[in-house]
Amino acid sequence: MTKQNIAKSIGQKIIVIIGGLIAAYGLEAVLIPNNVSDGGITGISIVISQLTPLSLGMLIALLNIPFIYLGYKQIGKTFAINSVIGIASLAIGTSLMHHVPTIITGDALLITVVGGIILGIGMGLALRNGGALDGIDMLAVLLSRKLPFSTSDLILFLNFFVFIVVSFVFGFKGALLSAIAYYIASKVILIVEEGLSGSKTYKIITKEPVKMVETIRDRLGRSATFNTVYGAYSNQEFQEITCVINRMEESKIKLIIREIDPNAFVTVYEVVEVKGGSFKKQNIH
Repeated sequence: MTKQNIAKSIGQKIIVIIGGLIAAYGLEAVLIPNNVSDGGITGISIVISQLTPLSLGMLIALLNIPFIYLGYKQIGKTFAINSVIGIASLAIGTSLMHHVPTIITGDALLITVVGGIILGIGMGLALRNGGALDGIDMLAVLLSRKLPFSTSDLILFLNFFVFIVVSFVFGFKGALLSAIAYYIASKVILIVEEGLSGSKTYKIITKEPVKMVETIRDRLGRSATFNTVYGAYSNQEFQEITCVINRMEESKIKLIIREIDPNAFVTVYEVVEVKGGSFKKQNIH
């Protein structure tokens, strides 16, 4: 490995550790003191820690071991190492922060929102830097290869049973709040992974391709590319426009399409990351 790659790898591991500590703080300072749990293996660990003298940190470390091995076999060595670091930091963090002051009490909605956001930031930082703080996602990936269900569907399915178990300790209200906090955390994870702006690819087939591209360039400062495509039924030749924008510009490009050609055929794709090329806004005059 080059010095640059080594520095990048060390930087990623440091951020994974920070993510684990942030998630631990969300659990110990917000959620657990208010009888609200997390999903996944962490949620199961919280339930067991409430029923036995075993510490939460020890349970998180032990219960995730099989899933770390699963991640090593299914995803790779680097992911497994970063996940070990992340889960260890989460486990140690919950032990060190077990007696930190609770920052919010009483307001159930505020507890779930703040707890979910803190948890999501921590988990998102770990995932963005090649690690994980919970093993249930790895199990869902494996099952999706053997069952006719998507990974996201299986994660929701597995967590449904986790929250049933949570209800026996924290009651129905606690389980419901836990599910809401987990949902909020999942949305925050997406924001942390993809960035606040995010990107989308617009593919547009229109009768006015040149005018459409010129208007997009003039109003948005975005460039575009042309691809020649053919209709399978009509065998007619079309110019397909491809343009990558950020989320903030989506309403503007929709308005442009409606103005230029209301009957244009448009497909939209989520973009996880944009690198290279000329994805830089031009000055709008």
